[in-house]
Amino acid sequence: MEPKAQNLKELYEKDFYLWVQENLNLLKNREFHLVDWENLLEEIEDMARRELRSLISLMAVILEHLYKWENFRESAYMGGSWKKSIINARSEIKKLFKDIPSLRQKAEQKESVEKAWQYAVINLVGWFEEAEDLAKKYFGRIPTEKDFPQECPYTFQQVMEYRPWLTQSSLD
Repeated sequence: MEPKAQNLKELYEKDFYLWVQENLNLLKNREFHLVDWENLLEEIEDMARRELRSLISLMAVILEHLYKWENFRESAYMGGSWKKSIINARSEIKKLFKDIPSLRQKAEQKESVEKAWQYAVINLVGWFEEAEDLAKKYFGRIPTEKDFPQECPYTFQQVMEYRPWLTQSSLD
C-alpha cells in the first residue's frame, strides 16, 4: 500500500472531515489509485442505511401514535400531541420522498413497515413505563413487547393517510 493511501486509512480514524476532503480531492483529480476505497464504500453504504433508518423512525412515530389514539385515548382532550406528531412525521416523510424518490419503494415494503412497528412497540412499552396508571388499567402491569400485536396492524397506506381523528368517536 502506498504511503499516502496508508495515511488516508489512519486519517479516517483520526479526522473524518479531513479524510472526506482528501478523498474528494483525489476523486476530483482522478487519482483513483490513492482513494481509500474500503472506507469510502462503507461510508456510501452507511449513507443509504441512515436515510432508511430515518424513514423507519418516522414511520414508527406514526404507528405508535395511531395505535395509542385507537386503543388508549380516554377523552376528547387526550391525543392532541399524538395527532400533531403524526402530521409532522408524515410531512418529514414526504420531504424525504421528494429528496430521495427511491426511498418510497423501500418504505412501501412490508419489511419496512414491520421494522417500524417493532420500533413503535418499543416506544409504546416505554410510554407505559411513564404512564403507570394507564398501564395498570389496560394491562394490570407495565406491558412488554409481547403484549402488543406481533404483526403491524397498519398498512403503509394507513401510515401515510389514516386520520382516526376524522372518524366519529364516542369520545368526541
